[in-house]
This record gives sequence, C-alpha cells and structure tokens, in this order.
Amino acid sequence: MKRALILAKVQPGSRFLDVGCGTGRWVRRYAQLGFRPIGIDATAGMLQTAREHGTTPPLTVGWASALPFADAYFDAVSDVTVIQHIHYSLQSTVLSEMLRVLKPGGRLILMEVIRGRDGHIFSRSPTELIRNVCSTGATLIDWFGLEYFFLDRAFVRIAQTVGGRNLRKSSAHDPQISVGTAKPSGFRKAFWRLRHLTVPISVWIDPLAGRLCAGRLATHGVFVFHK
Repeated sequence: MKRALILAKVQPGSRFLDVGCGTGRWVRRYAQLGFRPIGIDATAGMLQTAREHGTTPPLTVGWASALPFADAYFDAVSDVTVIQHIHYSLQSTVLSEMLRVLKPGGRLILMEVIRGRDGHIFSRSPTELIRNVCSTGATLIDWFGLEYFFLDRAFVRIAQTVGGRNLRKSSAHDPQISVGTAKPSGFRKAFWRLRHLTVPISVWIDPLAGRLCAGRLATHGVFVFHK
C-alpha cells in the first residue's frame, strides 16, 4: 500500500475514503500516515469490531453501490479486495460511485485478486479490470503485481490433483470456512499443516518474484488511477 500511495502522490491531510473498510485496518494506517480517513462498510458488526480495535476516525454503514457522500468529496478512495467480491453485473456501478465521490484529479487505489474465480470471487484480469475502471471515467497511472506465491500455488495445484474435487472446493480459503461443520479428513489436516510452511516461504520469496516476473503472473494486482 505504501508503494501505491507513492505512485498516487496522496498528500498528508487528504480526505481519504476506504470502501469496505471491515475491521478498520487501513483506516487506522491512513490516519497514522497523516491522512483524514473515513471508513464505510455494509456490516455494522465489522465497524463495531473496528472500534474495539482502536479505530478513531469516522466510520459509517453503507453500500459501495450507493455511497452516502456528496460528489467530489474525497481526495483519494481505496478499495482493498472489495470489487472482487461483487458480481460482475454490479462492478461498474460500484466503480462509478467511487469516481463520483472523488474530486477531479483525485486518486483511486484498488487492490484485487486477478487470478482465480469461484462462487464468491469475481476476479478480472488486469486488462479487463483496467478497461472496466477507465470506462467509468478514470485514467490509469500504473499498476503492479502482488503475492506471486509460486511455491504455495504449485503445492495447492498438486494437492488439488491428488485430493480431488472436495479439496478443490476449499483449498483457496481459510480451513475453518471451507471445512465448515464437517470434520476435516486426515488429508485436509495434512494439507493445511503443509500450507503453514509453503505460505511463509512464498512470502519470503515474493519480493524477488515481484522484481523478476510480470505483474499478470501474480495472484493480486494493485492499481492506481486518477479521475
């Protein structure tokens, strides 16, 4: 995010909206960096948790598709893994809302999955995402890949091949969510234990992968636009 903020040239004191702020992680960090952040989330319980975690800037309940703010109110707007959870049919509406509340010349920062789709992930390729955002009136400044995680991805692919259909349904997500109330099999237990090794190693290797590999090979992309 610091790299994205440098690309965006967001100045201290800027009024900054974090869409889908959840537990307030980025709202707190924006405040620490000298911005004037506001967080919005559709779930009141998330905002309560944000307060419990010490989030002091303003927070409000609202939908990304109908932001309760005036036109051209913010200097910057961020969306950290929000668009990817919105169905394709509504993504343009949400992006238009983000642009509506952004001042002319303001900055839009998106961090989204660019590889893989399932029942609640509606990702787009970098080219598709950029085209979709630009169609709402924004102009791309730059973008870069994030989380290549080649070792972990290779392990997951092998495990999916060996484990079959049931593992494919759950391997990309948190084990508590994917397993649900069912008792996990010995294979799944072993799978998640091994991922606790492959993920940290992938994190360690990731900076080198980011320097050597094309952004389109990453699992996530960070995109910076101006209005």
